[in-house]
Amino acid sequence: MKILGISCWYHDASATLLIDGRIVAASAEERFTRIKHDNTFPTRAIAWCLSWAGLSSKDIDMVVFYEKPIVKFDRLMRQHIAGFPRTRKMFTDTIGSWFDLKLELKKVLKKEVGYTGDVTYVRHHEAHIASSYYLSPFSDAVLLSLDGIGEWATTMTGLAKGKTITLKNEIRFPHSLGLLYSTITSFLGFSVNESEYKVMGLAAFGDPKVFREQFRTVVQTNHDGSFALNMKYFDFVAGERMYSSAMADLLKIDPRQNNERMKRVYADIAAGLQERLEKIVTSLLHELYDQYKIPRLCLSGGVALNSVLNGKIITNTSFTDVFIPPDPGDGGASMGAALFYWHSLQKKKSDISFSPYLGPSFPDEQIEEMLKVSGLPYKKLSRESLLDTVSTALKEKKVVGWFQGRMEWGPRALGNRSILASPLDGKMKELINKKVKHREPFRPFAPVVRGEDVQKYFIAPKIRSKPEEWMLAVYPFTLQGKREAPATVHVDGTGRLQTVRRESNPLYYDLISAFGEKTGVPILLNTSFNVAGEPIVCTPKDALSCFLGTDIDMLVMGSFLARKNTTRFAGA
Repeated sequence: MKILGISCWYHDASATLLIDGRIVAASAEERFTRIKHDNTFPTRAIAWCLSWAGLSSKDIDMVVFYEKPIVKFDRLMRQHIAGFPRTRKMFTDTIGSWFDLKLELKKVLKKEVGYTGDVTYVRHHEAHIASSYYLSPFSDAVLLSLDGIGEWATTMTGLAKGKTITLKNEIRFPHSLGLLYSTITSFLGFSVNESEYKVMGLAAFGDPKVFREQFRTVVQTNHDGSFALNMKYFDFVAGERMYSSAMADLLKIDPRQNNERMKRVYADIAAGLQERLEKIVTSLLHELYDQYKIPRLCLSGGVALNSVLNGKIITNTSFTDVFIPPDPGDGGASMGAALFYWHSLQKKKSDISFSPYLGPSFPDEQIEEMLKVSGLPYKKLSRESLLDTVSTALKEKKVVGWFQGRMEWGPRALGNRSILASPLDGKMKELINKKVKHREPFRPFAPVVRGEDVQKYFIAPKIRSKPEEWMLAVYPFTLQGKREAPATVHVDGTGRLQTVRRESNPLYYDLISAFGEKTGVPILLNTSFNVAGEPIVCTPKDALSCFLGTDIDMLVMGSFLARKNTTRFAGA
């Protein structure tokens, strides 16, 4: 059976193709349109998925959408009516898209991809939860989805046993941890639904005690682990901004403008927010464990991208294992929707052998054609020579664009569309932020280590499901790690870890090993192959554009190594 999952029209549109329960292809629309967080109908992502499998839209048995538009429309209409006349502008600006697109999915499918078959819908949080549980190795688990908002629910809890997901309790709009975090993201001068991770990184520079009491006022908790926002401080209705004037009064500072210098007080606000989030989620997890006594947790929803929070779950709760999918947010919901429908037809949970490398790949012949057009000097190297040349360049503090195999699923670069550098010199972080990524100087970079070396360099729990394989957990470095990989150590002594096993990505693993043999430190600095404001590169053309527009020293695509000048190729 061929199932196409779709998510779109809020943020991070994507498509996923399942054939007989096997995930064949999946990608976000942004990778093809080059518009970061593109939320439009994923025409290009769908077309690519079908092309990869050699199918047409007529071959699809079912399209599954990641939420129920009628229910969401009902919620939005109630908001507009309750807020009238303040909501008049938002209503007139958005109502057309509902009647032209969002309530007309079948018509859009026919127009965009020629599909005229059956369509079904799952609830927003069902898609999130399915994206976690059905990819996990668990036969039972506690379920928690934490998001901005779906139809009405912002938080959903449940229980899974075998193939069956049972949703238990929910917290409804406007009470939302995702919206709370986005509100403060906006207050701090960053873009909503895009820059929450910047606030998470900024929090490490602040003191959470400074605004601790204020955030207790902003969001309150109940004895059962639930929470409620104090709506005095929020304005989700009119749409012009998410916070009310009372927020500035409470924090005793005006909202930061996006080009304003980053003051210490803003870092303190970020720290207070992060601490409050962690305490609320920890309290909720305590209640869930006490209720079900199952030590396995499946976590999903946009809040599950908060890797600082994720890294503390095992330490701070009674759960002994946690699974988070590579894309727990709305982008990953197309996969969850498809998996949810597939399992509704099955007698048991499918044994899905999952790899995040689900996007496009390009043969050497196609890569070489692009290199010829570029006019760059390049060489084709054997595998052994490539590893030796690149590891030597990294040792010599060169920055390498690394483009290999199938593109990763999710927002993290996992070694196939990465920028790599040596972690040995602390100045490397500043260099890449300034000359390559063109982004804020406080932003950290991720360390990538082989799975067998984790305990040497990190204080991390030994668990069956490893969120760090997909760069979804932050852990403290050991003293040895701080000493040997300073470019990847955040100001608070932590790192957003990525681990790699040889069987999951042999070339990436062997490059880390080769660098370790030359330096004694088998760790690399890994960041996504893009610049600020752009999606991760998808095609060789994208990689060449990024390479030529930055101070990346060397580009490796497939078997080819290119430079920006005619300097002799070491080891070639």
